[in-house]
Amino acid sequence: MKYKTLLIILTFFLISISAFAQKTSPPPGRIAIVADGNSPDPDDLGGTAISIALLRASGLEDRLVHYSHSCDLVRDDRISEKAEKERHHLMQVACDMTARRWGGFENLTFYDAIWQKEETINDLAWAINASTKKDPLWIIEAGEPDIIGMALKKTPKAKHKFVKVVTHHPANDNAGDFYSWQQILDFGIDEVRIPDQNINLKLNIEKWDWAKNHTDPRIRLIWTIGNIAEVDNIVKFQKGKWDCSDAGMVLYWITGANVNDGLEAGSLEVVKTLIEDYVKNNPK
Repeated sequence: MKYKTLLIILTFFLISISAFAQKTSPPPGRIAIVADGNSPDPDDLGGTAISIALLRASGLEDRLVHYSHSCDLVRDDRISEKAEKERHHLMQVACDMTARRWGGFENLTFYDAIWQKEETINDLAWAINASTKKDPLWIIEAGEPDIIGMALKKTPKAKHKFVKVVTHHPANDNAGDFYSWQQILDFGIDEVRIPDQNINLKLNIEKWDWAKNHTDPRIRLIWTIGNIAEVDNIVKFQKGKWDCSDAGMVLYWITGANVNDGLEAGSLEVVKTLIEDYVKNNPK
């Protein structure tokens, strides 16, 4: 009887180790993130803060080689010029402040894709040019595909086979003003498609009370940034929600992507575990 009990405990322990290992088994290569956030939907605020925190918590901050936001290059009539300007500033704060408080991103510039369009395209093109079979570039499509298309156009076709574009929603794919999704595919990149991350990562706001009331200010900062989307009042579908859905693609990459059986259905539980474990082991 004691032997069976010991065997059960040992089996559970090994399963737990395996599950944790799966959480932090990224594929070879580097990661680039192209987000919007200046469009009517403000979910990229929470998505940005969580993405940065997840990469730091997983010890992968040095593999983030490009981050740009506000990639919606033509303003939607649903958002005013004044609100659009606010969003640019808010997204820059989400990037810079989260990166500063969590640390590890001192050598990375977070670009505004409209206000720094040429620099943004050049920076992403540089990352594409550096890609090889052993060191591919994984681009997270957290907004419209235009900036990705412009960077691909500026780079040698021979490099495109080492580029993988991760997407989770047709709303991003089909929203380009200059490039259709098919045109992105025609460059010869590798499409990596996962299920809609809104299902598990756009949740009722009370589900995030643990972050709102957390003792660590780095986690409270994440909650504050994401909460702006709920009180923004430009779109009604964020009311009562705390949304970091685009960060599900980063979580998928961190956990292995399509190379190491990554977590396709991102969950709050995994996000919470990763960032809470990090702040516990790295107190400030």
